[in-house]
Amino acid sequence: MSYPLLIFFGLAPSIIWLLFYLRKDARPESNSQVLKIFGYGMLAVIPTALIELGISKQLELIPFPQILILGILCFFGAGLPEEIMKYLVVKIKVLSSPEFDEPVDVMLYMIIAALGFAASENILTLFPFKGILEIFTASWFRFVGTTFLHALCAGVIGYFLALSFFEAKKRFQLTAVGLTLAVALHGLYDFLIITEGYLKFIGPIIILIGLAIFVSYGFKKVKKMKSICRIT
Repeated sequence: MSYPLLIFFGLAPSIIWLLFYLRKDARPESNSQVLKIFGYGMLAVIPTALIELGISKQLELIPFPQILILGILCFFGAGLPEEIMKYLVVKIKVLSSPEFDEPVDVMLYMIIAALGFAASENILTLFPFKGILEIFTASWFRFVGTTFLHALCAGVIGYFLALSFFEAKKRFQLTAVGLTLAVALHGLYDFLIITEGYLKFIGPIIILIGLAIFVSYGFKKVKKMKSICRIT
């Protein structure tokens, strides 16, 4: 399998979801800004992978039960660093941008950064596969699963960030709630897909459907909020 095809199938799930969510903005962001945040999301995989590797190596030195190690890896070795890194991309690169002028932007940019992150993950995940059918199948499952999860968890963070702009005294608490929910659901999803039994299939589906409903509601509510100027 050629590298261009691997990259194509790795990017495809994120691009499809990106096009879907960009339609939710009545005043679309510039293509250059969207590509920039998507690119920063892709690059965020590098420090995140180093953090995850470090946590994994440290856990190998501790004689914890295997189930506990898996739980720690899912919640604190994957969910926590990944959601925080996506949040930092938006906090550093978006919130002071002149193009950030309405509440819905923060939800969209969180999702854009997350989809960039997921794109890098997808490409790296597909590299071991050889046949085109295997690659297509893996890409499809990541489209309906992990890539969608990344976008939805980021949407949750973006929703609470948007609320925090109008609750100055509760800004930290609201941001913390968004991050905590995203990390918890991301970690739970990862933990369930490595377990055995019916929860391996039912659990992730319930999480994705619940998140999709919440994010859809979040977009509707945030769109009703008044426009904002630059917030740092």
